[in-house]
Amino acid sequence: MTRKMSDYDQTQLVAIHAWKSPALGWFGRAMEEISRRVDLTAQKVLDVPGVGFVLEKGFGGLVSVLNDAAIWSVRPDAIIEDFHKHGHGEVNAIADIRGVMLKDVDETIGYLAAKYKGIALAEGAATGSAGIFGIPADIVALLALNLRAIGEYATYCGFDVSEQSERLFALNVLGLASSPSDASKQLAMAQLAKIAKEVARKKTWKQLEEHAFVQILQKIAQGLGIRLTKAKLAEAIPIVGGLVGAGFNAYYTSRVCDAAYFLYRERFLAEKYGEDLIKGVGKEPADFEPDFSKD
Repeated sequence: MTRKMSDYDQTQLVAIHAWKSPALGWFGRAMEEISRRVDLTAQKVLDVPGVGFVLEKGFGGLVSVLNDAAIWSVRPDAIIEDFHKHGHGEVNAIADIRGVMLKDVDETIGYLAAKYKGIALAEGAATGSAGIFGIPADIVALLALNLRAIGEYATYCGFDVSEQSERLFALNVLGLASSPSDASKQLAMAQLAKIAKEVARKKTWKQLEEHAFVQILQKIAQGLGIRLTKAKLAEAIPIVGGLVGAGFNAYYTSRVCDAAYFLYRERFLAEKYGEDLIKGVGKEPADFEPDFSKD
């Protein structure tokens, strides 16, 4: 590291790494068992003749929404103005945020998660009345909302989500938040760490171009569609539905916002102190292909 880390930054880095590798206590194991049962029950619903086919056909817009430039757009001017309101007149471009202290970035971010959880709760209530075949439209809207949330967290930390590498990172944040098991979460964490380190090293991303971004996008869309469909189906299952409840959209959005909050702040610190502080979880993947094999 080229500079001494402040006490605040050290404390936050410890918290970030603790969030990445939480101890799986009795509650965590119980939740994994509930998740396993939900997955099995939801799969039975998908296996009903015609149901799975109709739902999959309804996901035709997922790739489009994940690749839609309008969804990724945030208002940099509004975020810069927010920094001005918090006394940081030196911030006149997104890149200038890198020169602000993390404590000041955190204060400027404020209660961003609460805004998106509130919107997600309202959206979920509106689309939930459509029943099982309203799930595809619900998921498309949910992912569009959460991409905007990720885009705001990224921008508040000084990252430009219009760049291909940043879009790939954001898509993997969606994947992490949808991970149904500890094993799949570790795979997603490893992929995110790989991308973050590659970006920190200022790579040209030719490797990503060779792997075809559209193909990666399609695989992520398919994986997210299946994972979130199973979770949404659980709302209609007696008892289990009570555990998941109509608040699933807010729950998922909360997970997305937590992941974005911790991961972009880790990258913010890495820009100041060096890429070595980005903590990987598990074995680093060989490429940028998402892995949904542990679902």
